[in-house]
Amino acid sequence: MTLFSTFGLFVTLSLLIALIFALIAIMPWLRAPRLQSKPIDNQLLDINVAVFRERLAELQTDKDSGTINNSHYQNQKLELERQLLDAQRQITPMVTPDVKSRLIVAAWIPILAAMAYLLIGNRTPVFDLWTAEDKVGQVADDLLTAKIDKPPSWAFEDGRQLISAMQTNVHRNADDPNRWMRLSELFLSMEATDSALEALSRAYRLAPENEEIATTYAQTSFFVNEGQLDANIRRVLQAILAKNPQHERAQMLMAMGETRSSNFAQAQGWIKRLQGSIVAKPGDHTKALASLDELSNYVSTQEKQALEGIDVTVKINANLLPLVKADDVLFVAIRDVKGGPPFAAKRLPISVIEQGEASIRLSNLDAMMPDRTLNSARSDKTQLAVVARISHSGNAIAESGDLSGNPIVISAEQTQVNVEINQQIP
Repeated sequence: MTLFSTFGLFVTLSLLIALIFALIAIMPWLRAPRLQSKPIDNQLLDINVAVFRERLAELQTDKDSGTINNSHYQNQKLELERQLLDAQRQITPMVTPDVKSRLIVAAWIPILAAMAYLLIGNRTPVFDLWTAEDKVGQVADDLLTAKIDKPPSWAFEDGRQLISAMQTNVHRNADDPNRWMRLSELFLSMEATDSALEALSRAYRLAPENEEIATTYAQTSFFVNEGQLDANIRRVLQAILAKNPQHERAQMLMAMGETRSSNFAQAQGWIKRLQGSIVAKPGDHTKALASLDELSNYVSTQEKQALEGIDVTVKINANLLPLVKADDVLFVAIRDVKGGPPFAAKRLPISVIEQGEASIRLSNLDAMMPDRTLNSARSDKTQLAVVARISHSGNAIAESGDLSGNPIVISAEQTQVNVEINQQIP
C-alpha cells in the first residue's frame, strides 16, 4: 500500500466518522418539531418562573421602600408577566437520544476501528506468525516437550518460522520451566548467549529445585561471565551442593571459579572433594583422577605465580558512587609509566566492588602477552604505574564519561598499592 493511498484512506475514514457523529448530534434537532406535542418535562420553564419570582420580589421591596410608586410597580409587574408568557410559548422540548440511537453509536465505533485496522494497519508479521504456527506449530511443541529430539528436514525450509513458532509456544506456556530450558538450547545453538541466559534464568526461577536446570544455568552463566564466579552463580551452585554434596559438575565449576578468582586454597579443597566423590564410585576412574591431578598441579603453579604479584585495593570516591551503574566494568592494569601495553590487566564486573572498595591481585597470570610479564618488567627495572578505571561501555579504551583515578607509581619491590577512582573523564 502506497503512502498516497494510505493517506487517502485515512482522510476518507476521518470524514466518514465526522459525518456520522455530526448526524448523530443533529438528528435530535431535526426531529424536534414533530415531538413538540409530547409532554416532556423542561427545566427551562422552571428557571424562568424562579427568575420571575425573584424580580417580582425585588419590585415589591422597591415599592415598600418608596423607591418606586404604585403605578410604576404595576407597569413592571405586567411586563414581567408578559415576558413569562412569551417564554412559555417559545419553549421547545429537549429531545434525548433513544436506546436505538445509542446502540447504533456503540455498534459503529468498533466497526469503524476494525475497518481502519484492516485497511491501514500492516499485519504482515501477524500473518507470518499465523503461517508459521500452521506449518511448524506442532513440530515446535514436540521439540519443546521432548517428544522429538530433532525436527524433520522440511521444518528447516524457513528456520525463522520454526524459531518464531517455538518462541510463541514458550510464551503461551510461560509457567513451564522445561520449555524455557529447551528454548535456551535453541538460542545457544544460534550463539545468542544473552537470550539463552535469560531463558535459563526464567526456567530456574520457575523450578529452582530442578537439579539439571540449576546446573545448566550455573554453567552457562559461568562461561558467559568468562569464568568468574559472581554472587549469583555462587548462590546457585551452593544451593545445588546443599541438596547433593557429591554433585560433580557443581564441584568442578567451584574449583574452576575459585582458581580463576585466585582463591587457590579453596580451589584445591574442591578438587580434593571431587577426587573423593569419584573414588567412592564403583568402577575404574583412572583417567578422571589423572585429570584432576593435572588440574591440582596447574592450580599449584598458578598459586606460585600469583605470589609474585601485586595486591591492588581500588576505592571509589563517595561523590562518584551515584555515577556507577550495575552493568559497568572495572579495568585494573599495571603498565610502564612511559606507556605501551600493560604488563598485567584484569577486566572485572562492577559487582566485585563492595561498599565502594575492591581488593584485586595482579600477577604474571594476568599478562597480556607471554613475553611481557611483571617478572620481565622487574628484571628490566621498568618504572611501573597502577591504573584503575570504571567503563560504562565495557571498552578497554577510555571514553568520555568513564570514571578513573590518577596513576600510582610503584617501586620494583612493592607488593601492595591503593588506587582511588576520584574523577570523571570529560
